[in-house]
Amino acid sequence: MIEINNLNNSKPYDLFQKYYDKACINKQSNVDAILVSSFNNLDNEVNSRFVNLKYIINNEWIFFSNYQSQKSKDFDTHNQIAANLYWNSIHLQIRIKANIFKTKKDFSDIHFKKRSHKKNILALSSMQSKTIDNYNSVVDNYNKALKLKENNLSRPEYWGGYSFIPYYFEFWSGNEYRLNKREVFENKDGLWNNYILQP
Repeated sequence: MIEINNLNNSKPYDLFQKYYDKACINKQSNVDAILVSSFNNLDNEVNSRFVNLKYIINNEWIFFSNYQSQKSKDFDTHNQIAANLYWNSIHLQIRIKANIFKTKKDFSDIHFKKRSHKKNILALSSMQSKTIDNYNSVVDNYNKALKLKENNLSRPEYWGGYSFIPYYFEFWSGNEYRLNKREVFENKDGLWNNYILQP
């Protein structure tokens, strides 16, 4: 589930809330899974991965990551992303374009304390995206950390939140015969322009 607070009072966010509620009623699995695509300026390469969208607060969409990961390196070189939600239970895809930045440290601290102890142990024991001999070594490192670390863990500096603010939404509704509805909202100078794309 996505924790939604003080949702932005504008048409694309109203529409998002409507579809999100419908997806939840239809018991959409992994409703918080969002595909985030990034570009690395140094490598001239695009990367994509699913992350868990934890919060939408006003107009900020927030997930958490290791700041030493590949995605973080991408964000450091190019802070524009594309994101995608697909809820098959209601035949809906939401495409997003946005700028991304790190959340404030206090916010990351608060979220870290809310997480389960075992998840936080993994954040401390794993050097995300770095190579390792084999998967057994990953498990061994985790189990060793589980025995040694105290219950009241502090958030490591290399772990925290990312927040992105969309400036483009496309709501794609799948219909029979590929007669799909594609409704776009694009923010220009603080105003949302609304138009329809042909399928």
